[in-house]
Amino acid sequence: MPPIAPRPAPRPAPTASADASYRMLWRWHFYAGLFVMPFLIVLAVTGTLYCFQPQIEPLLYPHLLKVEPSGDRLPPQRLLDRARVAAPAGATVTNYTLNTDPRASAEFVFRLPAGGSDSVYLNPYTGAYLGSLSVEDRLMKQVRMLHRALLVGKPGELLMELAACWVLVMIATGLAMWWPRLRQRGARAFVPGPATGSRGGWKEIHLALGAWLAVGAVAFILSGLPWTGSWGKQFKALATAANLGRPADGQGDMHAHAAPPASGADHMKHHHTMESLPLADMPWAVGLTTVPSVAPAKTAPLTLDQIVAVVAAQDITTGCQVVFPKAPGGVYTASCFPADPRGERTLHIDPASGQVVKDLRFADYGPVAQAISYGTSLHMGRYFGLANQLICAAISLGLMAMAVTGLVMWIQRKPARKLGAPGHPAALPPMRAWAIGLGLLGAVFPMMGVTLLLVWLLDRRIAGAGGVRTAPTV
Repeated sequence: MPPIAPRPAPRPAPTASADASYRMLWRWHFYAGLFVMPFLIVLAVTGTLYCFQPQIEPLLYPHLLKVEPSGDRLPPQRLLDRARVAAPAGATVTNYTLNTDPRASAEFVFRLPAGGSDSVYLNPYTGAYLGSLSVEDRLMKQVRMLHRALLVGKPGELLMELAACWVLVMIATGLAMWWPRLRQRGARAFVPGPATGSRGGWKEIHLALGAWLAVGAVAFILSGLPWTGSWGKQFKALATAANLGRPADGQGDMHAHAAPPASGADHMKHHHTMESLPLADMPWAVGLTTVPSVAPAKTAPLTLDQIVAVVAAQDITTGCQVVFPKAPGGVYTASCFPADPRGERTLHIDPASGQVVKDLRFADYGPVAQAISYGTSLHMGRYFGLANQLICAAISLGLMAMAVTGLVMWIQRKPARKLGAPGHPAALPPMRAWAIGLGLLGAVFPMMGVTLLLVWLLDRRIAGAGGVRTAPTV
């Protein structure tokens, strides 16, 4: 008679301390999720759309962006002359897009007298006017501004930044609650288990999605925060001060070829940074670099053909925008923001001589700026083509699914006319590691730190006023 296999030891019941810690984690996970939920859905949808901008825009504006190749392309200066005729009266040209795609139209951006800008499109083979499009009102610009600032300017930008920081709290607390499942089930913790109860199916999907998406979500947040209007600017200033970010002023100057700088009031008038230029995109590292000025030309400036030839001689012919000088003493600026960060390049060109006054390359960046350039390219789905786009879309839509499943579970669980927050534990667990971690997180992201403190004080007050101290089942 074969020996009877011993029964597996019963799973040890959680200790009171572990149960209290779980309830506190769940409570903070609930607070973070409740706040983040609507913003996470907006970020996911807009981020996915913007990631596929190269495919979507030609479908939206095929008559403007696409042409049939026929013969040789006209010189850029001749196209500029025709674009000026087609542009609204009083409009001033600001940009020209370099594009070697034979099926792409020629695009010039004009600043309008009443404000705003229009893109004027021409057939590069015939010079025929194809139409114009408002830079500010085009769909992808609106999607991008919704992603960054909810279309309400600075308040929206700060709110989206705060929501992104709270996603980190949501992810950390969610992983901490999931960790015991990983220890018990091993690899099976990454797939939905058998559903129990009315909310069991939603819970299993939520847990599995969270386990798979945690690393990608953190990478999304960390690669997007350097571009934010509050923390991102402070971080850029710190990285610059430590020589880890943008190139230092003077780096990239071509002293042997630079024209004498303007002096006095004229020099101060032209002393501005790259962020002040009318560029749709630019490398993060060069945003605060100074745009040089030169002595006002005493001869006729070079044609656009000659400026484009100067750029082409640097072995960069696509992924760039050429910005025209704004006033006497200004320079042409070629800003290159290709999919591969190593190709990022910023050239400032003397409009009279065609000499490169300043040349900033990826190698000139500090290590932090180089890492951010790679993160940005991956975040936008640009670095390794369609596969990068699909991965970004999967992470974004997966996060949206987590928000939706969390919402469904909350609606099913919460009592009528009550918030339905998880119950407060009868005795507060020490959780020193969590307190230190949240404190460090609040120190790194000060705006989030203030809200963390406010939520903690409010939670203590609710608990002290006799709040619910028993946790309903998830």
